[in-house]
Amino acid sequence: MQHEELLDSTFVKSADIKDFNYPLTFSFKLTTLANDFVAKDATGKTVAYVRQKMFRLKEAIMIYSDETKSELCYKINANKMIDFNANYEFTNNNDIAIGSVGRKGMRSIWRAHYVIFDEDKNSEFTIKEENPWSKVFDTLFSEIPIVGLLTGYVFNPKYGVIDKNGNTVARLSKEKSLLGKSFRLEKTGEFHEGDSERILLSFMMMVLLEKRRG
Repeated sequence: MQHEELLDSTFVKSADIKDFNYPLTFSFKLTTLANDFVAKDATGKTVAYVRQKMFRLKEAIMIYSDETKSELCYKINANKMIDFNANYEFTNNNDIAIGSVGRKGMRSIWRAHYVIFDEDKNSEFTIKEENPWSKVFDTLFSEIPIVGLLTGYVFNPKYGVIDKNGNTVARLSKEKSLLGKSFRLEKTGEFHEGDSERILLSFMMMVLLEKRRG
């Protein structure tokens, strides 16, 4: 269960990345106003610190190698102000474009629907929410005092990455927890080195967008 992903100054050059262990866990920090989260691998090792810039008309995400924020590895920037049809471009620490993810407009109102593109703007994968009712109930019940604290144990949306052959190659699940601030990314199929990089960055962006919606 290994594939290349995040770490040193470019996230894709380090030999350690080839030993990257799935599943990943995304855990949001509860002690900051910023929408930050930490990504750890199956061994508990921090592999990325994801920070969303606050009060921006366009989404701007900075991805560091760890919580010290001493090494900037990737940036994700929206091509327009917050919009259902916005595209989010991935660049490495040399400002080289390596791909993007786009939300599929009206389709995403009911069920999350994103498309992952390579560096040449060719579509590679689709991300689809597997059970949109989970998110609906999660959002509704979370507003109820006391009862809302328990929704993290009951309603846990899942999102699958589907390749061009219809195979689900990765899945992100909201984990059962008291505050519902943790997500688990599992590899369920095969994908190539560059693809895995874009899949991971796409999920990082998607988690921030979907968390805002509930």
